[in-house]
Amino acid sequence: MNRRERRKNKQQKEAERRLKNKHKSCVLKYLRMTPRKVRAVVDTIRGRQVEEAIAILDFTHRAAAEPLARMLRSAVVNASASDDIDVDTLVVKEIRVDQGPTLKRFRPRAMGRATMIQKKTSHVTCLLAEK
Repeated sequence: MNRRERRKNKQQKEAERRLKNKHKSCVLKYLRMTPRKVRAVVDTIRGRQVEEAIAILDFTHRAAAEPLARMLRSAVVNASASDDIDVDTLVVKEIRVDQGPTLKRFRPRAMGRATMIQKKTSHVTCLLAEK
């Protein structure tokens, strides 16, 4: 690799770093709801402006809406602490729900048997970007 290619790679990495600083991310871990139920709510806010997304979550009658709205509000407050980001232009660029650890519990059943109950958890990752 010659000097010109190294300089180009360095400039590319710096541009990516600057672009990454324009994004703000937030993570909600160990949410005690199944990922399938959380994804139903997350799909309604993906790609929308943050204010609109929070308004949608406030009027959504699903249990997952409240913690997601809390997470978004926290991300906006964190982004407002940064000087170079305009909070009014923030958009939910990427939001995904992954499965967290499963709590395994047992319930008594007929004739002395027991069955396993799986209490699933979710990890929500959100990436906010300026429009």
